[in-house]
Amino acid sequence: MGLSKIIFVLVIGLVGWMFYKKFVADAQRLAKGAARKRKAAENHAKGTLVLDPKTGEYRLKKEEAE
Repeated sequence: MGLSKIIFVLVIGLVGWMFYKKFVADAQRLAKGAARKRKAAENHAKGTLVLDPKTGEYRLKKEEAE
């Protein structure tokens, strides 16, 4: 097995590992969002209130671009 084949296998392995880590991170993020929405539906919540530090008023939390 030549050095170029070893490097190729290592590069493919690294890319595969990176895709796997990205997939797991996305799956966890989506699972957390689904759990949050399911909990809000159980409680009949219309949204989450957050305190605006500038005005001191509570506003609905904006959904992040997920």
